[in-house]
Amino acid sequence: MSLPLLGVKLKTLNQRVVSYEVPAEDDPVIYRLTDATDAADVDALIWAAYRQIFSEHLILESYRQPFLESQLRNRAISVQDFIRGLGKSEVYRDQVAAVNSNYRLVDLSFKRFLGRPTYSQQEQIAWSIILATQGLEGFIDALIESDEYQQNFGADIVPYQRRRRMARPFNLVNPRYSDYWRNKEMSLSGRSYYQVRYYTAGPLDKTVIRGAIPANFLSMARSLVVPTLESQRHVARATSSLVTVPSTALERDLPPTPVKPVAVALPYRYLPSQPTV
Repeated sequence: MSLPLLGVKLKTLNQRVVSYEVPAEDDPVIYRLTDATDAADVDALIWAAYRQIFSEHLILESYRQPFLESQLRNRAISVQDFIRGLGKSEVYRDQVAAVNSNYRLVDLSFKRFLGRPTYSQQEQIAWSIILATQGLEGFIDALIESDEYQQNFGADIVPYQRRRRMARPFNLVNPRYSDYWRNKEMSLSGRSYYQVRYYTAGPLDKTVIRGAIPANFLSMARSLVVPTLESQRHVARATSSLVTVPSTALERDLPPTPVKPVAVALPYRYLPSQPTV
């Protein structure tokens, strides 16, 4: 039995405040399927959905979903169903969900599907319960079918980052490079070498530095056999036998080649031989 969504205290963020700004280049481009009049408009909408859901780092030819694209081009599904299919794809599961904790996955999914970050850790906990009890597909369905998604995007608009002001675009946030991923995947002897850089009060202690280095590092370094470099003399001696010097012994018996005088047209030949004064 799935647990209901816990109540979350709302927090005033940019997307919940009425906009009074002058239109600028940071304003998002809204892609609607009803506004697409030709194939080029549909292609632009599809790539906008890929950039929003998969982020700029995962736009590869092998990550495309041709079945979903074909259905959308034929108007067999709506933009909402296309976004739902991208969230349930193996690309999103392997490249986003599998490399993050549930809390960070909730925050990333909110940014990509709802166009805003989570209000607080309380909201991350509430939605992580949905993720743990219903799985990734149930979590994506809950986001797509939420009232917030329907009010802002509906069935025809590609999700976009709402009210971005002086902040990094959500689709440029790499899902892998976070504290959770670094401390989990790049650990050496139980301690990440990135954590050594966190110490700022005074010089680093030798014990802390050695904790980030494997215990068998020195023995591994000593076991390496470094080849010695030969001097230039030895190299020249080894390669001199490969050079062939042409023999001139046969050329001594040959008669010298006669050279006949040839009239040369000098550049000043147009001058008279005896100039007049």
